[in-house]
Amino acid sequence: MTATAAERAAMTHALEIARRGPRGLNPQVGAVILSPAGDVLAEGWHRGAGTPHAEVDALSQLAPEQLRGATAVVTLEPCNHTGRTGPCAQALIDAGVTRVVYALDDPGAVSGGGAVRLRAAGVDVESGEQANAAHALIDGWLTVQRLGRPHVTVKWAQSLDGRAAAADGSSQWITGPDARADVHRRRAAADAIAVGTGTVVADDPALTARDGDALLPHQPIPVVIGTRATPADAAVRRHPHEPLFYPEHDLAAILADLRERGVQRVFVEGGPTLASAFLAAGLADQVLAYVAPVLLGGPRTALTDIGVTSIDEARRLVVEEWLPLGADLLAIAHPADAPGAHENSSRNEGDA
Repeated sequence: MTATAAERAAMTHALEIARRGPRGLNPQVGAVILSPAGDVLAEGWHRGAGTPHAEVDALSQLAPEQLRGATAVVTLEPCNHTGRTGPCAQALIDAGVTRVVYALDDPGAVSGGGAVRLRAAGVDVESGEQANAAHALIDGWLTVQRLGRPHVTVKWAQSLDGRAAAADGSSQWITGPDARADVHRRRAAADAIAVGTGTVVADDPALTARDGDALLPHQPIPVVIGTRATPADAAVRRHPHEPLFYPEHDLAAILADLRERGVQRVFVEGGPTLASAFLAAGLADQVLAYVAPVLLGGPRTALTDIGVTSIDEARRLVVEEWLPLGADLLAIAHPADAPGAHENSSRNEGDA
């Protein structure tokens, strides 16, 4: 059978309360328990690593007799493994829940399979209810599961002739206010914003996400990559989050560490050396190129060496959208050889 009207309404609410949980190592998940008559008995959400999962949070609010014959509506397939907490699938079985409606399958090799366990115990299971909305909610976490590292967006602003700065190094501002506002909105959607030490020394960026002069509610963690020293009075040191400094060039190791810290989305802000390094290493899942109708000439190109020596080695991109921003144009693209990279596009940002 398909989901009932009461179950659809419960899933909508479960998706809303899931957002109360933190975005990090674990997915944001919400759960609603319904009586056999379709009335809401309890709700729960996951509050972070080591805390009860959404299903168990909701179950804990009810007496055993209230749970007999109940339906659990959950935004993600109940887990099937024992970690810091026990398997939610078994908790639902033990509670006497007779039906489970969930949105997305758990992609984990260890944690997945909860639906199979539930069905084997005689529980009626319905999957796929509002799957698209559930995917949008945890797409960053799903990307981490698929890639084994955070999703990476590489952004740059350039003149029409491909320059990131004038011959004297000045670059503020190549693009106009509409493009810069777009960048800040995208920045606020990222978990971390990365720059090279050369950019820190040359431009002294604050790496905050702003609306005019006001800070936006969500701020990405600033990440500084490179062996050059960051000045003691650098603006990045006054960021709302403590900056992370990586005095190395092993990008894979840096991304692995960021994943362990719960970072799902990294926005590579610049400059050309760092952007090129991520592209050369095949670690860019999305490209945002802000193009301004100006000509600068000179040597300061938006990208440097990305490992292409002939046209046959060109890094082909698939453009998802050409977005006009005032007088400027934003190209949103993903690598042509990276299936699925576009699934998590258009959510990160930087300073144009």
